[in-house]
Amino acid sequence: MIITPLPSRVSILLVWGTTAVLAALAFAPFEIIPLRWLALGLAAIAILALAFDAHWSRRRWHRGPLLLQRELPQAFAVGMPVKIRITLDNTGDTRLTGELHDHAGPGLDQAGMPLRFAVGPRQRQMLEFTVLPARRGMRAFEPAQIRLRSRLGLLDLDLRIGKTQTRRVFPNFAQQARFAWLAGDSRLMAPGVKNTQRRGSGTDFDQLVEYRAGDPIRHIDWKATHRHQRAIVRKFQDDRDQSVMFLLDCGRRMRADDAQHGVGATHFDQSLNALMLLAFVALSHGDAVGAMTFGTPPGVEKSYAPRKGRQALNTLMAGLAEVEPSPTFSDYGLAATALLRRQRKRGLLVVITNCRNEDAPELGAALRLLRTRHLVVLANLREQVVAAIEAQPIRTEDDALEVAAALQYNQARDDFLRRLAQGGVLLIDCEPRQLGVELVNRYTILKGAGSI
Repeated sequence: MIITPLPSRVSILLVWGTTAVLAALAFAPFEIIPLRWLALGLAAIAILALAFDAHWSRRRWHRGPLLLQRELPQAFAVGMPVKIRITLDNTGDTRLTGELHDHAGPGLDQAGMPLRFAVGPRQRQMLEFTVLPARRGMRAFEPAQIRLRSRLGLLDLDLRIGKTQTRRVFPNFAQQARFAWLAGDSRLMAPGVKNTQRRGSGTDFDQLVEYRAGDPIRHIDWKATHRHQRAIVRKFQDDRDQSVMFLLDCGRRMRADDAQHGVGATHFDQSLNALMLLAFVALSHGDAVGAMTFGTPPGVEKSYAPRKGRQALNTLMAGLAEVEPSPTFSDYGLAATALLRRQRKRGLLVVITNCRNEDAPELGAALRLLRTRHLVVLANLREQVVAAIEAQPIRTEDDALEVAAALQYNQARDDFLRRLAQGGVLLIDCEPRQLGVELVNRYTILKGAGSI
């Protein structure tokens, strides 16, 4: 372990004070001893004192070092502050005082540093600070740096203690906890999440139950009614064993942050949140969920076949947590061909992207190809900054030009999406922060109508 001695505030003040006294003596009318010899003598004493203090403090440290333990959660979520607890154990016989600065890696914003500590002999002290994860992926906590006051107080000993610990930062899945009860058939009335009347209450037979007022007469099971001597109806549930596949754009346009600057606010991060929310809901309804990325450099794309159960969600979370949008152009035709080659069974396909008018020929051809085998929902992200420009007050000529440009852009965009809808594609056109609720609403409608 490398211990670097640094001058403390006490030694710096002593040097300044001594220098001031010597400077004053230089202008004195009398001279008891030569000023040069006095300065050399004081410098020698200071050097000896510093050397002795450093040696004594090093020996004290090696006899009873300070031990650090860091308590970390199993994983972090983007934008969710977490309190980290640090335990300091003094194994020596003397009191240790100083400051601690924990070294979290890039993408982990820390608050409350440095932390001051004063640990008595053979005692323990608990310290806390807050970490705000700003980016997804693997993040490391390096050994903490401490400034330890020396035995005489003339030096600060700079050293590292503890060990390196790594944790994964996932997208923010707070919506999953908030909408966890969406899995219940009768609990779909969340803010923004609509409940819809299902055709025949589903298409898969579930069980026989006693007739209640309001049950459809056509669902009465006459044999069971005759056997039990009371009205018995057949209860149905939504189709299960279906697949929901996501085609997630990781191209250059998904890097947009427009007016929502902040932690985890890019189009891609919010799309991941929405993807995981719908994946959770679909898995809760007994469907299989998978995903495939496109718009990445060759060989970097990821593909996960549809699977059921909680492990499928864990696999998606772990696999997509480290994916970052790239400056690569998104090739819709290549993505459609690759997905049809991997996913042959018919299911619901959700394409999450940010497309423009110039993408119309290629995107239209890709969607027509996908619709030959799947029910396709195109979730297109809308930039909030364009709506803000369109709604701004017109005070100058430049304002008028900006508003006109925004109106023209939105009109061309609406025409482009209308043409796609006429081709049979189901459209979701919203801002990224609304995407999660919109996807759940569309899935619920399609599920209730028996389309999937």
